[in-house]
Amino acid sequence: MPDVDPRFGAHLRALRTSRGLSLRALGQLAHRGKSHLHDLETGAKAPTPDTARHLDRVLRAGGMLARLVDQPVDHDAEAEELLTRVRASDVSAETLSRIEAGVDDLASAYATTPSVDLLPMVRRHLAYVSRLLDGHGTLAQRRRLVVAGGWLSILRATVHIDLQQRSAAGAHLTAAGKLAEHAEHAEIQAWCLETHAWESLTKGDYPRSIDLSQQAQRVAPRGSSAHIQATAQEARVWARMGEVRLTRGALDRLERLTTNLPVPERAEHHYRYDPTKALAYTATTLAWAGDPAAEQVARSALAELDPRGDGGDRPRRSASARLDLALALVAADQPDEACAVAVEAVTSGRVASSNWWRAREVLRRVESTGATEANTLREVYEAYQPATR
Repeated sequence: MPDVDPRFGAHLRALRTSRGLSLRALGQLAHRGKSHLHDLETGAKAPTPDTARHLDRVLRAGGMLARLVDQPVDHDAEAEELLTRVRASDVSAETLSRIEAGVDDLASAYATTPSVDLLPMVRRHLAYVSRLLDGHGTLAQRRRLVVAGGWLSILRATVHIDLQQRSAAGAHLTAAGKLAEHAEHAEIQAWCLETHAWESLTKGDYPRSIDLSQQAQRVAPRGSSAHIQATAQEARVWARMGEVRLTRGALDRLERLTTNLPVPERAEHHYRYDPTKALAYTATTLAWAGDPAAEQVARSALAELDPRGDGGDRPRRSASARLDLALALVAADQPDEACAVAVEAVTSGRVASSNWWRAREVLRRVESTGATEANTLREVYEAYQPATR
């Protein structure tokens, strides 16, 4: 299958409407069925490269649509190419500092950059790392570049998960783990396990998620960001399973790990744990566990994340905090405010595709109360729902 940019449907719709064409009219011009064009615009179906080029010509788009539909990407081959270069050659140290700074920049951009925009940036950086692996240098210099490749591979896998591109995510997550093993980098290995745990949680495979979270804690350096994150992940999974005692136990361990935790230099860095993240994770866990304390904790987390009400410095996390608060409000028999808060989260455009199930859960809980505001939330939910790929 070709690698289709998630924005293809929106661009096709914008081009069609800007030329004053209905779906039926475009279908007549392009000799395509109205329903097929509708499926392309909504993302229900993926266009072939030939279809994209044909619609480009019909809409006089100058290649815009064709560029959004690449030839098939062999993610396994891309990931293996990087590993092959690692095994085969050394690398110069000339640009290592710049590479490492770029890795930190991309990991920090994750908090604010839409996944569809971040992915090509990470791909370019990984390609650059691959080229540098053809150079020569000391073992220490080469190890630094391998570590950079490991961080970039796990970041790329995380972005693919957010875009619900599970096959691609699996390839690059496997590559990240092998690179971490090659460099003997325990923290990257732990982050790989934690990322697998999160993906298992989103699929509802809670026992596997618990096992992976606990493996990550054993592998991670004690007190490292990966160790803390994996502990928080374990607490969230126990909450989903309704295991109150085990949830509380994991939260107690998380609190001990994060007490007096200093704010890192780049708090927005995806792989550096900060106190605000601890509060947000606690809010999520309590909301999932149905704990009455969830409402107040979620309000506190949201106040820290988004003091001005504009999304703050971490808009994705702010959107998640609003979903946590909405879930807690439904449990506290306040469906009206829950609906309003959930609408804010969804319309922010910052709920990742991989997190959309959380918005769906809030919607179902609100609808189960019979609140009239549920109709508004349903309309917003359907308007913003990402296409399934």
